[in-house]
Amino acid sequence: MRRVVQAPIGVMRLPLFLLIWGIASLAMWLPAIHALVLDDHHTSQSFFYSGLAGMIVVVLIALSLGSRVPRYGMPGQLLSLLATFTVLPLFLAVPVQDALVTTRYVNAYFDMVSAITTTGADIWGDPGRLPPSVHLWRAMVGWLGGLLMWIAASAVLAPMSLGGFEVTAKGEPGGGVAGPAQMERADPRRQLLLVTRTLAPVYAGLTMVLWLLLMITGAQALTGLSHAMSVMATSGISATGGVENAGSGIAGEMVMFLFMFFALSRLTFSSDTVTSGQGRLDMDPEFRTGLLIVFGVPMLLFLRHWFAAYEVDAGEDLLQALQALWGAVFTVMSFLSTTGFESVHWQAARSWSGLETPGMILLGLAVFGGGVATTAGGVKLLRVYALYLNGLREMERLVHPHSVSGAGDRTKRLQKNGAFVAWVFFMLFALSLALVSTALAAVGSSFEQSLVLAIAALSTTGPLTESASSAPIVLNQLTEPAKLILCIAMVLGRLETLAFIALLSPNLWRS
Repeated sequence: MRRVVQAPIGVMRLPLFLLIWGIASLAMWLPAIHALVLDDHHTSQSFFYSGLAGMIVVVLIALSLGSRVPRYGMPGQLLSLLATFTVLPLFLAVPVQDALVTTRYVNAYFDMVSAITTTGADIWGDPGRLPPSVHLWRAMVGWLGGLLMWIAASAVLAPMSLGGFEVTAKGEPGGGVAGPAQMERADPRRQLLLVTRTLAPVYAGLTMVLWLLLMITGAQALTGLSHAMSVMATSGISATGGVENAGSGIAGEMVMFLFMFFALSRLTFSSDTVTSGQGRLDMDPEFRTGLLIVFGVPMLLFLRHWFAAYEVDAGEDLLQALQALWGAVFTVMSFLSTTGFESVHWQAARSWSGLETPGMILLGLAVFGGGVATTAGGVKLLRVYALYLNGLREMERLVHPHSVSGAGDRTKRLQKNGAFVAWVFFMLFALSLALVSTALAAVGSSFEQSLVLAIAALSTTGPLTESASSAPIVLNQLTEPAKLILCIAMVLGRLETLAFIALLSPNLWRS
C-alpha cells in the first residue's frame, strides 16, 4: 500500500490575509506583557486571551486548508488587503473594547480601522481615558498598517499598475506591470516574501533609530515609541494627544521632520520600483515637488506677515519670527505627509501670519499627499506633478498651436497617457469626496463637518478633524451610521478608487 506524505504547511502556502491575522494575534501579546509589567492585569488579560484565541483560529483554518496552495494570484493579494482593512479590525477591536469596558464596540472598531489604514482619527478625545498598553496597541496597529502598505506597494500594487504606479506603468491600471522585468516573472507569493525580507528590516530599523533619538531629546519611552511609529507610518497616533505634549520640544520636532522625508518619495529608502530614469533622489519629481511645497508654503505665510506689519508699522521679535517660521515648516511637512502632527509653535505661526483658521491650507496639503509607494495617503505627488506638466503643455499649445512637445528629463518617469490617468484618478477622488460628504450630511453632520471628515478619511489624515475645522470635531459624538461611513471612506482612501475598480474587473480575475 502506497504511503502518502503531505507536505508541511509553510508560510508560502497560507493566504495573505491568514498570515496577517496570525501576525496580529502574536502582536497582541506585546501590550499584554506591557500591561502585566504595569500591574494592569485586566488589560493584560484582554490582550493575552484575544491573541490566544486569534492564534487558535488561525491554526485551525491553516490545518483545514492542508497543503492546498491558494489559486488566486495578484487579485487574491489585493482582495486580502481589502479584507485586512475591513474584516481584521473586527478582531483587533476585541481587546480594546474589553480593556476599556465603558465604550461601545463600534467605537473600538472605528479606532482600529483608523489605525490600520494609518488615518489616525482620534475617537477617544482625552488621552488619559486609555490605559498605556492600549496606547501602545493603537500605535502598533498603525505601524503594522504602514509596513503592510510599504510591502504591498512593491509586491501587489506595482505589478498591477495601481497605487500611483499607473502614471509610470506601461500597461493599463489593474492589468499592467509597473516594476522591473524580474518582478513580472516572479511568483506573487515568492515576490511578497522577498519584498518583506528586504523592506521590513529597513522599516523597523528606522523606527528604532527615531525612537532612540526622541528619547534622547526628552520624550518618555511610550511617548517616543508611539510618535516614532506614527511618523514612519504617517498615522498621527499619539499617546499624549500631540507633539506639543511630548516633552521633546523643538529638538524632537526636528528629528521627526527629518524622518518625514521618507513619506515624500520612494527613492528615500528604495529603488526597486523605478521603471525608468536614473533613480536619483535629486532628480525625482516627487521629492522636488514635496520640497517646493514644504518650504514654499511657510515662506508665503511668513512673508504675508511682513507685508501686514509694514502697513501698520509694527515692531518685530527675531526669536518669535524664527519660532513662527519653524512652526509653519514642521506643520506643513506633517500634513503633506498625511501624518497630521502640529508643531509646538504652530499657534505662533498662525498668529504671525494672521490666519486664525488655516483649515483650507491643511486640507489642501492632505489632499496632495506624499509619494507613491510610501505610507502617505492623498492624491500623491507624482499625480500632481503629471497634471502640472500637462497644464504647462496645454498653455504652451495656446501660445504655439503647432509646437511639438519635447521629451526632457522631467518626463522620463511619466508615460504618454500618464497625465490622463492622473486626471481620471483625481476626478474619481473628487467624486468620492462628494459622495462621502453627501452621505455624512444625510446622517446629521453639517456641511463644514462633512467636508472636513470626508477629506480626512479619504486622504488618511485623521488629525484634520481637530485642526482644519473652525472648532474641533468630536468623533465620539457622531452617529453610528456616520462612523461606519467614515470607516468605508478610510478603506477607500487607503486602497484608492482604482484598486476597487480593478477588483470589479472580470479581466483581472481571468489573468
